[in-house]
Formats: sequence, C-alpha cells, structure tokens
Amino acid sequence: MIVLKEIVYKVSIEAVKGSTDIAVNAIDFDSRKIGSNDLFIAIRGTQSNGHDFIQKAIQQGAIAIVCDTFPTEIVDGITYIQVKDTNKALAFIAANFYGNPSHSLKLVGITGTNGKTTIASLLYQLFQKAGHKVGLLSTVKIMVADTEYKATHTTPDSISINKYLREMVDSDVTHCFMEVSSHGIHQQRTEALQFEGGVFTNLSHDHLDYHPTFAEYRDVKKSFFDHLPKSAFSLVNIDDKNGIVMMQNTVSRKLTYALKSYANYKAQILESQMSGLLMKINENEVWVRLIGTFNAYNLLAIYGTAVELGLDSFEVLRLLSELESVSGRFQYIVSNEKITAIVDYAHTPDALENVLKTINDIRTKNEQLITIVGCGGDRDKTKRPIMANIATTLSDKVIITSDNPRTENPETIVAEMEKGVEPQNFKKAVSITDRKQAIKTACQLAQPNDIILIAGKGHETYQEINGVRYDFDDMQIVKELLTQLGK
Repeated sequence: MIVLKEIVYKVSIEAVKGSTDIAVNAIDFDSRKIGSNDLFIAIRGTQSNGHDFIQKAIQQGAIAIVCDTFPTEIVDGITYIQVKDTNKALAFIAANFYGNPSHSLKLVGITGTNGKTTIASLLYQLFQKAGHKVGLLSTVKIMVADTEYKATHTTPDSISINKYLREMVDSDVTHCFMEVSSHGIHQQRTEALQFEGGVFTNLSHDHLDYHPTFAEYRDVKKSFFDHLPKSAFSLVNIDDKNGIVMMQNTVSRKLTYALKSYANYKAQILESQMSGLLMKINENEVWVRLIGTFNAYNLLAIYGTAVELGLDSFEVLRLLSELESVSGRFQYIVSNEKITAIVDYAHTPDALENVLKTINDIRTKNEQLITIVGCGGDRDKTKRPIMANIATTLSDKVIITSDNPRTENPETIVAEMEKGVEPQNFKKAVSITDRKQAIKTACQLAQPNDIILIAGKGHETYQEINGVRYDFDDMQIVKELLTQLGK
C-alpha cells in the first residue's frame, strides 16, 4: 500500500476534499475493477465518462476519487481530488504508484504512421541478440524479457504501461522499445514517462476518424518530441517533409536518417530481391533479409537507434543481417506451383502503395500481381476510395473485400472503396465481400509464378464483425487454400 499524497506527486491539483494522508491499495480508471481501499480515476473517454461511475466505485470500496469536477453527492470518509485533466493525472499517478520504472531502464519511443511495429520489434530482436535483457510494448505483443503478453492497443493505457515497465525493471530489463501512437500521445498516456530517445518514421493519411485534420495529427506526433528532455535523442526520417517539423521545438539531441538526403545516418539500396536487400549504411555494405525501400528506412532507423544507445556500429551491422521479418509484415510463402502469397498489415494508402511498389520493383512482369484489399469499419472513411485506386493502379487484378467491418455494413464499405476505381481499371477489379471467398478466388485465379498480396490485417488472427472477434488468419487461410487447390 502507498500513501495517497505520494501517488499524486507532480499532479496538478485544483482542490482537495478529505485527507491525502491515507493508504491506497490499488489504482484504476475502470469502476468494475475497483476494490477495498482503492483509488478511482474518473476519465472522460470516447465511449463513456468515468464521472458517471464515481458512486459505483465508492460502493465497490474506493477510498479516494480523482476527478475534474466534484460530484454533487460527497460521501463522508472519501477523499476527492479535483484536477484539471484526469488523463494527465492518471499518467503521473500510474508512474508514481509503480515507482517510476521508466527512470530505471532505457526507454525508446517509436512514432509515425508506418513502420512503428517493425522498428520496435526488430530493435527488441537485435538487442536480445546483443546479449541484453529487453522489453517490448507493441501492437503485435508485449514482451518482458522472454515472457509474452497479448497486446490490445498500439499504446496501452498509463496503468498498463507502468505495470509492464515495473515488471521489466524487476526482471533486470535494461532497454525497452515502445510503439507510440497518436492516440496514446493525445490521451497523454506517455506523459510521465522518461524516454532515452524518440524515433520518427513518416507521416501519411491515417486516423482522420480520430483527429479532425492532418495538421492536428502531425502536431500531436510533434508534441512527443517537444516533451523529450535534453538528455534524450530524437532520430527522424529527414526524407519525410514532416521530419524537420518534429524537431522544431525539441531540446533533445537532433539526429537524422535518410536514403535520399544528407543525414547523420545514410543508406543506399544496392540490390533488391525477394530474398532481401543489399544495403550500404554509412559506407559499409550489409545483406539483410527484409524486403523493400520502406524496410530500408526501418533498418536505418534501427541502426541509428542501436548506435545512439551505445552498441558498436560494426556489431550492429552484423546483427542487422540476422534479423527476421515481423509477423504480418511482408510475410510470404511460396507454393508448390511457385505462387508467392504475401500477407502485409498495409492498411493505409501510403503503406499499400509502398508494398505494391516494392513487389513491382522486384517482379519480372511476366506474372500476375493479384491484390486482395479491404478497409476497416468505424474508422477513417476518406481513405477507402484512395486505397482501391492505389490497388487497381498498381496491380493486374484486384479483389475488393471485407477487412474488420466492426459495426458497419461490409457491403457499404466495399461500395465506398469501389468509388475510387478509375474507368480504365474497371476490368481489373471485382468485389467479394466474404474475405475467405476473396482469398479463395485469388488462389483460383493464380497461375504458376503469380503473386498474391493479401493486405490490411497482417498479424491479426481474427475478423471483427458487430463486436465479435471470429478466428481469421490470412496466412493460415491462404496456405490451406493453395494446398486444397493443389497449387
């Protein structure tokens, strides 16, 4: 148990009713999880308002409440703390409750539209190979050294982040690599964390269902770098025009990486094949198993981060050559009839274009490129026609299908995507709402040496329809179908 006044250290408090000299057993923002002598933090979320559940939290045993407005009914014996922003308060409360674990390891945050998962996951892999105990907070999974936990969000809530970081510190983890989403920054989940460094990948069309404008989306990402301390480093992709914006107000050490511009960390692609890339990084050549220009950027960011964290540059090059692709990121299999099936998480216009251009750069053009693409429900609708336009422009055949429709009608999503198909590409496109049937059709159409790209879901092993998650693994399904069809 920890004394309340220690838990609210650094929290901007506006008013207090009751004593802060009381012991608190646990903290939570979910009233259903509150028990005896716990602290309840009332958060105004997108779905519900925690202030509506203050009485329930007290009934469950809460001894203290953090809120931005005092409730009309004040219960004797309960401490109420009024703050300006409960999200920001939660970040500091969580960090204090778990003993500020981010101060006891080297935490690096990776932000941007594309590449976050690959960079964070491969840094985890690289530092493990270098003999360190490492942590990972990613979309795909959470790792505390060798212990794996399931991930539910790109950036977990403040309590979960600090709980995992505490476990890492207690397990002697020295480095942690963390995906930092725009939602996580905006909701101040990273506010009380101490970062050793921040990495910016790129910025393109995404999350405009959450952020009203692209400018706000960009500025939220920028605010992450604005808050980095002097002791930290900022490593940004200077080939992206937003890279310079990220560094405008940061007091951290400014570093750049690029394939096309002058930078601290510079690379060149010498050869590109389906089996990997031959790259020159800061004048040294290295063969890597990852594919495509977008991965060259990812690997350069990994190289720069590892060197900034003190690893020997030649040792980092050696370790880069051993890295294997992340689940659902340009994962591919080759069937008996030499049909290549690629599964990729590409769910933004920029990511889809990158993957398709990579495939087109490598292939001979004597084979068909068949792309299966969908868009998620309850998310940014403006990208739907753009995604279909990119797919039909850069592929020989396209099957427009369902992704995670969530609470939307999948046929409506497909119809909105179809609007982006230009007249000259009408004959290339067909719409099949059932995703499994779409994959089966692609397998039936594929001839020896053809390429099938299944985009959008990547590592996900489910399809979400009306609040229910059904088992659905793109890679497993395409393997089974190609085998069944004798291909």
